[in-house]
Amino acid sequence: MTDYSEEQRNELEALESIYPDSFTVLLEKPTTFTITVTSEAGENDETVQTTLKFTYREKYPDETPLYEIVSQENLDDNDVMDIIKLLEQQAEENLGMVMIFTLVSAVQEKLNEIVDQIKTRREEEKKQKEREAEEEEKQRFHGTPVTIENFLNWKAKFDAELLEIKRKKMKEEEQAGKNKLSGKQLFEMDHNLDTSDIQFLEEAGNNVEVDESLFQEMDDLELEDEEDDPDYNPVNLDSD
Repeated sequence: MTDYSEEQRNELEALESIYPDSFTVLLEKPTTFTITVTSEAGENDETVQTTLKFTYREKYPDETPLYEIVSQENLDDNDVMDIIKLLEQQAEENLGMVMIFTLVSAVQEKLNEIVDQIKTRREEEKKQKEREAEEEEKQRFHGTPVTIENFLNWKAKFDAELLEIKRKKMKEEEQAGKNKLSGKQLFEMDHNLDTSDIQFLEEAGNNVEVDESLFQEMDDLELEDEEDDPDYNPVNLDSD
């Protein structure tokens, strides 16, 4: 007759010595404990981690233990599902033997694989972003291929924009012409304009200076006497 309690007790002692920093007993009846499993460090020192919770059934190891993931770090949902499936598979394959160490070792290996996959995923994401950036740059450099249809669409849009610019310019010129005032309109708007010259002279007063050198002495001017003019005819003057 198998002494299940003895086998379970012996396994617990072995697990405690193998995982001294990550093994924790939660309950004695039923025997429940946790083991935290951490992957090896990846290329950039990243790690993934999970804490597994096991509970012995009465007839373990002839019955599979109960197991679940109670916490995890840096694992996505798909990774968690893969680990659960892995535990299920290993438990069925090792039925009849104490198996906790085997289950934990399988999870440890799986976590190391996930770290490697993270590296591969990141490299693939980086390559994808580079391809997208390259394609975007290529599109920006080459532009859109010209077809008859898109050229005609562009031409119609361009002509419409040009016509609108011309209309605005004509409207501005027309408005500027309407706003331009004639001399008469200026005088009508400002009655001071017709007296501005007189006002200027009055304000100047005696301060107006005349340069006499600009004028010649009357005696120096050679003026012809009308009587000395051979064409002079007083009769003609009277007739005017």
